[in-house]
Amino acid sequence: MDFTNSLQKLASYRQRQSETSKEALTKGVGLLKSGAYAKRGDEGWDNLEKLYLAALDQGDTEVADQCLQLILDAFPGSPRADVLQGLRMEATEPPEVALKFYEELLEADETNAAVWRRKAAVLRKMGKVDKAVEELSSMLDTFYTDVGGWLELADIYSSCTQYTHALQALSHALILAPQSPFYFLQFAETAYLAADITLSLKMFLVAVDMTDDDDGPVPPQDSIPTGLTLRAWYGVKLCTHRLISEPRLLTSSASHTPALSTGMMSSLDELATERLRTAYLNIKGESPPKVDKELISVLATIIQ
Repeated sequence: MDFTNSLQKLASYRQRQSETSKEALTKGVGLLKSGAYAKRGDEGWDNLEKLYLAALDQGDTEVADQCLQLILDAFPGSPRADVLQGLRMEATEPPEVALKFYEELLEADETNAAVWRRKAAVLRKMGKVDKAVEELSSMLDTFYTDVGGWLELADIYSSCTQYTHALQALSHALILAPQSPFYFLQFAETAYLAADITLSLKMFLVAVDMTDDDDGPVPPQDSIPTGLTLRAWYGVKLCTHRLISEPRLLTSSASHTPALSTGMMSSLDELATERLRTAYLNIKGESPPKVDKELISVLATIIQ
């Protein structure tokens, strides 16, 4: 695993108690007991780290502590090991303990962006949102290219319904990672929440263009939208439906994004409807609702 990429993932870690971590824990315990990880070089240590995170996620502190001790013994003073140790504190100790640990690490070395982001995550968990924003902003002044930091900042702003600030943070993520359709999708959804529907539609269409495989063996009109593509088409439908039913939104874009012509909007709305009906039929195996509002409503539960 790439070292920088690994640190970025650790910086963004959140406990979810997922089925994936449950399965990883079950499969990984054998690796821990056999000691086979040490014979597999970097891959073995990466697997041990994944087992550690899975154990934390599932609340198995005994396995987590075994993994952590092995990692600390093998890589003393490693920035990656420091973050793993901090995550252990976050999982079971009062937040103040983890916060103090991260502050001490940053006093010794301010170049560990992952620790800075973990500190912001703890502050956010403590309800100190202003402090979390301050920490992330300071970090990003130094580590501008940390995409995860911009995404975390955007998420904080969105959670406070400060969507304009969230869009500003997401715009930096788009500049840094223009190849990621997920970031365009996130930007589009945030713009929709900010009621800038023409901007939202524009970005949903970018996400569609990035995820629809026009060069694949199946023509786009015959393909079945799934995953990000389905979510993007759903966003397109939300936007066209609102722009057609609420014409005032065509001229109320805070970003001054121009609206499509009436004819193009109508055609796009029909295309989005067809794409969603195709997806619904594939997922549910039954005819989709004919009324727009009903189709939008049922797909909302499927996509979530």
